[in-house]
Amino acid sequence: MNRYTIKYFPKNIDWDSVPALDVSNVLWLPDCNIRMSQQICYDDNAIYIHQKSVEKNIRAELSTPLAMVCDDSCMEFFFCPDPDSDRYFNFEWNLNSCLYLGFCANRENSVRLVPPNPSELFDAHTALTDDGWELFYKIPLSFIRLFFPDFKLESGALLRANCYKCGDKTPHPHYLSWNPSTSETPDFHRPCDFGTMIFE
Repeated sequence: MNRYTIKYFPKNIDWDSVPALDVSNVLWLPDCNIRMSQQICYDDNAIYIHQKSVEKNIRAELSTPLAMVCDDSCMEFFFCPDPDSDRYFNFEWNLNSCLYLGFCANRENSVRLVPPNPSELFDAHTALTDDGWELFYKIPLSFIRLFFPDFKLESGALLRANCYKCGDKTPHPHYLSWNPSTSETPDFHRPCDFGTMIFE
């Protein structure tokens, strides 16, 4: 399983010094040269995410609550705040800052979460880049503690997690992951395939 260290920034984040992990495992379909990277860091109040996709022909048609953003060009972060639990959040975003947010232990028992103003709650910002698009957002500690009251943002804490890129209805459908998948068919909802992230 892959491992990643989540850096601590008590004040201003210097993204240039945050290591990037490569979402480069091409899954289930032929390689169409789409790639993704993800950076993660934290302070005392939140986890901060920067995702970047190298991708032409971006699809961004969905913008309403409950939309299946995996049909669009989509970047995703699945994580278990309790490494001894299989319950995880799945954050899935498109270029329109449209969020599909779930909480579950597997695909079959997924519960959809629909915050009133997700872009505001998670401070989500997207932008086009020269070769694709990127996304910045944060996951507040207060939000995580609604589901995991004992969770702490502290050195040595662990997440089990995976990072994904997909686009089911894009001109070039694709599936990518950070940690490899052991599924023979498309399925990101597999905590058994999550890697390990440790807070610095």
